[in-house]
Amino acid sequence: MKTGIHPEYVECTVVCACGNTWKTRSTKPMLHIEVCSACHPWYQGQTTERRFVDTLGRIEKFERRRAASRQAQETTEKPSPRRRR
Repeated sequence: MKTGIHPEYVECTVVCACGNTWKTRSTKPMLHIEVCSACHPWYQGQTTERRFVDTLGRIEKFERRRAASRQAQETTEKPSPRRRR
C-alpha cells in the first residue's frame, strides 16, 4: 500500500435511533443510524406481521391521500346510466 493516501482506520461507535450502541472499526469515529438489527422487523422475526419501518412519514401521507380520494368519490354524484334507444 502507498503511504499517506489512505484514511486512518479507527475504532468507531455506532449509535442507532432505538438506543442500541456497539463498537466497530471505520474511518469515522462516530456513526448514527436509523435502523439496526435490534430494531429492524426482519431480524426480529416479524416478517409476517404488518409492521413497517417508516422514517419519512410516507405511509401516513399515502393514507391521508387515500382517505381524501375516497371522500371525494363519495361526495360526487354518480351519473345515471344511459338509456338505449
